[in-house]
Amino acid sequence: MIEKNIKKIILSFFLLYWFNNIGVNFNLIIPINIVTILLITLLDIPGLALLSISLIVLF
Repeated sequence: MIEKNIKKIILSFFLLYWFNNIGVNFNLIIPINIVTILLITLLDIPGLALLSISLIVLF
């Protein structure tokens, strides 16, 4: 159980890192911190979509 959660956290970090590498071309950078990592860990791809849409709408 713990190993599965650690794998999801690491995958979430790399997913966010990958998104930031692509998003820098479009001026969409989501900070890598504990809140964003946990949100993506809990919600997976919809969490990343939620963060990117909220970034576009709010800023």
